[in-house]
Amino acid sequence: MQSRTSENGLAIRAENLRRHYKMGETLISAVDGVSLEVRAGEFIALLGSSGSGKSTLLNLIAGLDRPTSGNIFVNGRDLGAMTSEELARHRRETVGMVFQAFNLMPRMTLEENVELPLRLAEVSRTERAARVLEALERVGLTPRRRHRPSELSGGEQQRSALARALVNRPQILLADEPTGNLDSRNGNEIMRRISELNSHLGMTVVLVTHERALAERFAQRTVFLADGKILGADANLLAAGEDAEPASRVP
Repeated sequence: MQSRTSENGLAIRAENLRRHYKMGETLISAVDGVSLEVRAGEFIALLGSSGSGKSTLLNLIAGLDRPTSGNIFVNGRDLGAMTSEELARHRRETVGMVFQAFNLMPRMTLEENVELPLRLAEVSRTERAARVLEALERVGLTPRRRHRPSELSGGEQQRSALARALVNRPQILLADEPTGNLDSRNGNEIMRRISELNSHLGMTVVLVTHERALAERFAQRTVFLADGKILGADANLLAAGEDAEPASRVP
């Protein structure tokens, strides 16, 4: 999988990005003047406590929300200038999203859940079948494809959600607290899968988390947020272990 970029090898660029909300008479500055660059193929973690603005920033990158001011570019395209239809295409074709909640359709099989984005994109039946199989193989769930979500463990459900995010072959994976509903064993498994997408396929990954140990183990760089602002960034040395990648991945 090749990352498409249009400017100096950058997948994401934010310039003085702001997202403000009104709650009654109170102005909430969820994202407050953020400037950030993410290289194509980089794995970064957005680290901060609840209310720090990390999920709002992720939603702006995903095109789920629009900035109050400033600019957000993904693959060189200004998301703030896009129409609703263009943003929908951006979410279908450029980014894949995984959340803390699995968001699987309970009456559908795993195979049907993973196929759903392809149906919405009007991909042909033959192509859909090939892509679903490819996505399920990536997360190790091909034998479970006929099962419904209630027949899967929590870890398997989150891997199912990851397969659904991959089925449109995105260049960028956005993961918002993907281990939040999992025990440590299943959390490590989902993070190992996400890390492999970055190291083996060159997929750009933006992880939102409040767990510093998780960020330091898997991401190449950690960006710290508080009160909607970036406080700083660190390059991470990956933990030693059988699932760690060579230190050459760290910029």
